[in-house]
Amino acid sequence: LFGEPLVEIYPDIIPQWQKSMKRSFDVVASFLALTILSPVYLIVAIMVKRSSMGPIFYRQDRIGVNGITFKIIKFRSMYTDAEKEGPKLASDNDPRITPWGQVMRKTRLDEIPQFWNVLKGDMSIVGPRPERQFFIDQIIEKAPHYRFLLRVRPGITSWGQVKYGYAENVEEMIQRLRYDILYIENMSIFLDIRILFNTILVVLRKEGK
Repeated sequence: LFGEPLVEIYPDIIPQWQKSMKRSFDVVASFLALTILSPVYLIVAIMVKRSSMGPIFYRQDRIGVNGITFKIIKFRSMYTDAEKEGPKLASDNDPRITPWGQVMRKTRLDEIPQFWNVLKGDMSIVGPRPERQFFIDQIIEKAPHYRFLLRVRPGITSWGQVKYGYAENVEEMIQRLRYDILYIENMSIFLDIRILFNTILVVLRKEGK
């Protein structure tokens, strides 16, 4: 309009019945995952403890729906002093990552404790990955439409992760953003199922980072 780009914002991104179904699926699937995968949690926890000194779990502030901060929980994949020089994104052959951490990241095992975040309501199984405020501030300077992602619960897996993968810097995070915007514009139960199927393929191929 008069040379300015416009974004049409709808009050509801998806119909209420799909929103309720998505949340119900999140609760049931997370409860089953925490229960059925308990032996896996135990084995991974032992391996984390043996890999290096430090806690088994790693908690970090992330920004969720409506800009609310929550504590994301993961199996620790880095050495305890990994960010002594400040926040930094992980990269290939990152020396901060433990040997067992490399295995977990390739198979996404480090992220399975996030089913607890989903059960609590901080996250969804499928949704844009939550970021730290430190990186969000840098992204918004170049891509203000990132704020649109804060209208939905962040997820354990996302269309951005499936189609683009992990980002190693802010520029790559902005490139991945377009996939997450596409997800929100086309958000549905059927798309979630497609993303979950593709996530399984990524895990089996060990394409994580």
